[in-house]
Amino acid sequence: MLGPVYEAYSYGATKYGNETVADKVPPDMLHLIDAHWYHYPPLNPMWHGVLGFVIGMLGFISVSGNGMVVYIFLSTKSLRTPSNMFVINLAISDFCMMFCMSPPMIINCYYETWVLGPLFCEIYAMLGSLFGCGSIWTMTMIAFDRYNVIVKGLSGKPLSINGALLRIVAIWVFSLGWTIAPMFGWNRYVPEGNMTACGTDYLSRDIVSVSYLVMYSIWVYFVPLFLIIWSYWYIIQAVAAHEKAMREQAKKMNVASLRSSDNQNTSAECCSYDDLFMVHGLDSVPSHQFFWHIQSR
Repeated sequence: MLGPVYEAYSYGATKYGNETVADKVPPDMLHLIDAHWYHYPPLNPMWHGVLGFVIGMLGFISVSGNGMVVYIFLSTKSLRTPSNMFVINLAISDFCMMFCMSPPMIINCYYETWVLGPLFCEIYAMLGSLFGCGSIWTMTMIAFDRYNVIVKGLSGKPLSINGALLRIVAIWVFSLGWTIAPMFGWNRYVPEGNMTACGTDYLSRDIVSVSYLVMYSIWVYFVPLFLIIWSYWYIIQAVAAHEKAMREQAKKMNVASLRSSDNQNTSAECCSYDDLFMVHGLDSVPSHQFFWHIQSR
């Protein structure tokens, strides 16, 4: 709040005198720089090196890990279930995020400012926003799917491949609409911070810029966050109710647990035939309906 008083900036203040972080920006980028950044001296080159190294390591780990997930999914037919379509979409989004964002960041950290031009600055920021929006709404769809399976159970409508693909297409169309808007004048993408990255202009106070920030925050952050919390709240309640019913049933049968030692070591996502009915308050259902329900999941 008091200005550039951090130790990281003290190097620039002593070595470069009155030079600011914006003075290193190429002339063709100056029209995108907000006056706010002219109050900050250049960052110590050591921190540029550290930042570039960290971003490079994170990019390598993310690209390798998510790339492996995509490869395993594409090469294993049994994994191509409707629910896993959301998981693979999340992996693809995260893969593209780091694949597109890490190399330019490393290059700019080496030059200590943005050197890739104004057009690539806009493309860079747009891609970061696109994949970020795609990831958070994909996680929201994953939460909805788990809510449908765990909370609704047999009464929930099974998710189909076509249904999953339709939702994934809707996610990317929705995300593209929000992230392409600044390219057409609703806010804009500009260099920020140490001028080694670009993002949404959050410093302008005109009604156009502020309205975009407010609406973007609501639909790309607060709404999906609320929906994820809402879904997992009911999931936790359903699991807690199931466990309570299991303990009460075990007490009536005068046993320590209804689960065998082998079952206790299995995944918490698995449940027995009786467990599934108990959590939904059912005595019995036709066997064909039960197996159809399990197979559809």
